[in-house]
Amino acid sequence: MRILHTMLRVGDLSKSIEFYTTVLGMTLLRQKEYPDGQFTLAFLGYGDEAENTVIELTYNWGVEAYEQGNAYGHIALEVDDVYQATDEIKRQGGQILRDAGPMNAGKTIIAFVEDPDGYAIELVGKK
Repeated sequence: MRILHTMLRVGDLSKSIEFYTTVLGMTLLRQKEYPDGQFTLAFLGYGDEAENTVIELTYNWGVEAYEQGNAYGHIALEVDDVYQATDEIKRQGGQILRDAGPMNAGKTIIAFVEDPDGYAIELVGKK
């Protein structure tokens, strides 16, 4: 078994694809509309789905926002340099939730950013 993808519901698919590709450097791997179900799926990631876990963005036509509830935590991405990554995300207009620095009660360098729908994404420095 392996994890295939994590699905996030989004209110503006174009804006979300722009964020994940331009700001976080993912590639749009595939996108398909489902008119009978009135939704569109877009899969993004850092490599082919056959070998990598990816993000599935689901846009339900006509739904502009969702309540995230209090169970969602975050998605974590490994980066070479958390300080450099957060600087680049800021430069591109991305929202930083927590600046780069050591994690609470630890030494691992982390930061948190927010996607256009308010989902938290943790940046974790390579060990």
